[in-house]
Amino acid sequence: MKKVILTGDRPTGHLHVGHYAGSLKERVRLQNEGNYDDIYIMIADAQALTDNAEHPEKVRQNILQVALDYLACGLEPEKSTIFIQSMVPELTELTFYYMNLVTVSRVQRNPTVKAEIQMRNFEASIPVGFFCYPISQAADITAFRATEVPVGEDQAPMLEQCREIVHKFNAVYGETLTEPKIVLPKNEACLRLPGIDGKAKMSKSLGNCIYLSDSEEEVRKKVMSMFTDPNHLRIQDPGRVEGNPVFIYLEAFSRPEYFAEFLPEYSGLEELEEHYRKGGLGDVKVKKFLNNVMQAELSPIRQKRSMWEQRLPELCEILKAGTEKARAAAAETLHDVRHAMRIDYFENDNLLK
Repeated sequence: MKKVILTGDRPTGHLHVGHYAGSLKERVRLQNEGNYDDIYIMIADAQALTDNAEHPEKVRQNILQVALDYLACGLEPEKSTIFIQSMVPELTELTFYYMNLVTVSRVQRNPTVKAEIQMRNFEASIPVGFFCYPISQAADITAFRATEVPVGEDQAPMLEQCREIVHKFNAVYGETLTEPKIVLPKNEACLRLPGIDGKAKMSKSLGNCIYLSDSEEEVRKKVMSMFTDPNHLRIQDPGRVEGNPVFIYLEAFSRPEYFAEFLPEYSGLEELEEHYRKGGLGDVKVKKFLNNVMQAELSPIRQKRSMWEQRLPELCEILKAGTEKARAAAAETLHDVRHAMRIDYFENDNLLK
């Protein structure tokens, strides 16, 4: 069996360091390992429209921004197929067929869907398209026969629902679809970065993000304003590391060489954490170190993004070529699905058989 990756992002804004730590770094690593036959990276504009139907221009404007973030982080069109979801209509048809295999109550039990509905205040009036997006995601994943899906931890329920759809389809119509497995970041701190305000999740809609496209000064201001331990009022006070966003970010991004360069008086993160717990270490010093770490991580991304911003026509051609390749792959799967369901009526006079 071929090894295939499918993953992607909604173009509702620039991507942030939560995306980078939770998924993008892993995608680039997997891409560069060369162990996969195909890697598909989807700009999920159709999914973004499920809660932005009245603001399609917002989605349109962010397609290129997400593509810029992809290339800036190290995704390469020669190794990874980057495509636009809505330009592959086969995905919509697959979604329609899969809808018949899933009950309303099952979608309602999906923890990710429940959390997203609550965050968007959709409790009283849920758009049908938004409610069904786990089914749409299953269509996206299975259309490319993905064997692995690198995502953040919050997407695990979506992968589980996709596997259920695969099992149901194969049980009813015969072995046709490929069952995917989830690929989570190896570093637990990367699974779900909190927002700079200390909220549980960094989110574009909550405005608590550090964006990959932020300037050096914007990153500095956001880091220095980050929420820490509210009880750590004086330098001499003992501080809490657990749940402290500054230390969670350091866990996600710091490396031994950053300590050697920016904070040589500490051997590593463990010693820094121990000092903070005992007291005698101020938040400002830790934040200044985190700022240096973030600048070191984001500077090459920022530079590469700036280069691609001067080459937008070339970027459009990359997206067009990637979408054409993606559509050809999805069409093959749709053909097999229709055949398995015996609705390929006019192929080989099947309607007469």
